[in-house]
Amino acid sequence: MEKIYYSSFHSPVLKKVFVASTHKGVCRIDFLTSKESFLKKLRNQFPGDITRDDRKNQKVLAQLKKYLKGELKNFDCPLDMKGTSFEKKVWLALKRIPYGKTRSYKDIAESIGHPKAFRAVGNANGSNPLPLILPCHRVIESNGGLGGFGHGLKIKRQLLHLEKERSHRRDAKDAEERVF
Repeated sequence: MEKIYYSSFHSPVLKKVFVASTHKGVCRIDFLTSKESFLKKLRNQFPGDITRDDRKNQKVLAQLKKYLKGELKNFDCPLDMKGTSFEKKVWLALKRIPYGKTRSYKDIAESIGHPKAFRAVGNANGSNPLPLILPCHRVIESNGGLGGFGHGLKIKRQLLHLEKERSHRRDAKDAEERVF
């Protein structure tokens, strides 16, 4: 039986952030939910012994906190993704969307070789077990609309704003440093 380790921390924007990992890597992230709801989803996906262990999740916790402060653009934690092969293709495509940028559902469908599967991309986005690390909030409609987000459009808007603001600020600082 597999052992799953979970942790949590408080974020001003996302309230309580929950993280879980197996011996292979991070397997689930959730926020704006209760501990009971998080553990129920975790048990459904990963039947096994679930225990709280902040030490086992130390790296991902540190990276998530840095991301939420705007100090980290790319995560490098090992992942344990459970899903169909199509979902995994979509999720890996999400990881390639640059910080502060967006892509459409159609862009993602084309990038994985299924140009007409933009609705299926939306479904895979909706079942993404690792939001933030696999940034599904960066996927929008072709017409520029926000589309959907499992944690609500208000949070999607906040995450996109946070990234764009910090991305522009960093770009300006980099340009200033090149001048001097």
